[in-house]
Amino acid sequence: MPKAVWNGVTIAESDQCVTVEGNAYFPPDSIHSEYFKPSSKQTSCPWKGTASYYDIEVDGDTNSAAAWYYPEPKDAAKQIKGHVAFWRGVKVES
Repeated sequence: MPKAVWNGVTIAESDQCVTVEGNAYFPPDSIHSEYFKPSSKQTSCPWKGTASYYDIEVDGDTNSAAAWYYPEPKDAAKQIKGHVAFWRGVKVES
C-alpha cells in the first residue's frame, strides 16, 4: 500500500491513490492530519486549477509547503479534489 514518509514518520497511507503527472494523490481521509498545518502558499495550474499547500510538522521539524491539494479543481482534474500530493523530501513508497 502506498505511503508518504517524512522525517521517519508515515504521514499518509492508502491503496486508493490517484496518479496524475507522476504524483500520487492521497485521499483526504488517508492523511494523518496531526502532521499537517495550513500554509498560505498557493499556485496555479492551467488545467488543474489553484493548488493550496500544507506545511508538514514532525517531531518539531517543519517542511514548508511540502504537500499540496486542489480544494476546487477544474473539471479535467475533478478526480483529485481534496487529494494530497507531496514533494520536498517526502518519500512516497509502495
